[in-house]
Amino acid sequence: MQQILDFCKGQIVHYKISAYTRFVDDCPMTVTGKIQKFVMRKQMAEGLHLTKPLMA
Repeated sequence: MQQILDFCKGQIVHYKISAYTRFVDDCPMTVTGKIQKFVMRKQMAEGLHLTKPLMA
């Protein structure tokens, strides 16, 4: 993961690099095949033990 962050730091502006990164095998999907980002945000917030939800 550190290699990916180092690569990003050399390629894009610092504020576009995510503060939290998590690799998963599957993404929660809707019936139509779209990724349920709100579910991913909730899972990430629970995993980080945050009281406020992560912003989009």
